Amino acid sequence: MANTADISRGMILKLDGSLYSVVEFGENKTARAAAKVWAKLKGVDNNRSIEKTWNSGETVYPVRVEKITYQYLYKDETGYNLMNNETYEQIVLAEEMIDAPQFLMDGSEVFVYVNTETDLPIGAELPEKIVVRITYCEPGLRGDTATRATKPATIETGTTVNVPLFVDEGELIRVNTKTGEYLERVKE
Repeated sequence: MANTADISRGMILKLDGSLYSVVEFGENKTARAAAKVWAKLKGVDNNRSIEKTWNSGETVYPVRVEKITYQYLYKDETGYNLMNNETYEQIVLAEEMIDAPQFLMDGSEVFVYVNTETDLPIGAELPEKIVVRITYCEPGLRGDTATRATKPATIETGTTVNVPLFVDEGELIRVNTKTGEYLERVKE
C-alpha cells in the first residue's frame, strides 16, 4: 500500500476500476485544515483527464507497470503487430494505444507498457527522437538559412513534417515523436 506522500509524476494509479497516469501533482496547506494533495490524471485505459484531491496521508493504489521493448512488424486490419525482442512473442495493439503511430516504420523500436497484475499491454510509445529520411520536399535555395521559415516535407512513413528551407529531399533528419517537430539534420 502507498499513501499520498508516495505520488510522483508518471505513476499509474487505480481509481474507480480505471487506470490513470499522474501528469502533475502538488500539495495545498492551510493554517487551520489538514493538508490536501491534488493531482491531474490522464486516463491510461480510457480517454479521460481528471483532477483528484486526497487528504494528506490517504491510501492510494499504484499499479506496477513494466516497460518492454518490442519491434514494429506491420499493420493490418487487426491493428499494429509488434514482436518482443527477447521472447519473439507477437502482440497486436489498436491504433489508440500507441502515442505516435504516424512515425512507425518497419523494424522500429516501440516501448510497450504492461500491467503486471493482468499481464496485458496498457499502452505503447516510440522513442522520443527518431531518425527518418525525407522522401519528398520542394528544393531548397542557397541562402535560405537566414530566416526561420519552414516548408512541408514528406518523410518515409508518409507523414508530413515542417522543416527549414535549406533541408533537401533524400536527407536524414531527427524528429521529436512527442511534438512532431523537426530537430536537426543527421549526417550519413
